Amino acid sequence: MPLTRVQKAAILKEISARLETAPVIYLTDYMGLNVAQITKLRRWFREAGVEFKVVKNTLLRIAMEQRGGYDELLPVLNGPTAVAISDEPAAPARVIKKFIEEEGVALPRLKAAYIDGAVYGADALDTLAALKSKDELIADIVGLLLAPAQQVVGALQGPGQTLAACVQAIAEKEAA
Repeated sequence: MPLTRVQKAAILKEISARLETAPVIYLTDYMGLNVAQITKLRRWFREAGVEFKVVKNTLLRIAMEQRGGYDELLPVLNGPTAVAISDEPAAPARVIKKFIEEEGVALPRLKAAYIDGAVYGADALDTLAALKSKDELIADIVGLLLAPAQQVVGALQGPGQTLAACVQAIAEKEAA
């Protein structure tokens, strides 16, 4: 049953609002998955904190044109399209890659991805899945910041431990 103007306006408003707040948008082709597979895929996306929706290309195109900055994504808006929206750049790619590997299927297929203004093509799935999460990057930075302090502490403790070991060896020698 076709959507009414009111329904289309509501969906357009929802898509526009989501585009405004989402730094990560993946456009995928899901056609060919059965109901059980699409349900499983939606569950995996939900568990990863990714919003996954099937949208009409026309409504998505209008929302992207109104918002601006999505010109490179517009050419891939043909055929069945599902949108994965996330705050984490690698999360949708990891879910897609894991799903393809575990289910032994070729779908969903990445059409394009938009991450903080950069557009990635269909061949970038492996690269996107390998990106570190925000938490992993913060942990790496903290580790790098702490490394010099740990080296200083180690350097200061080294001579003291050596001296203590020498004193203990001399004491044991004299006691024997």
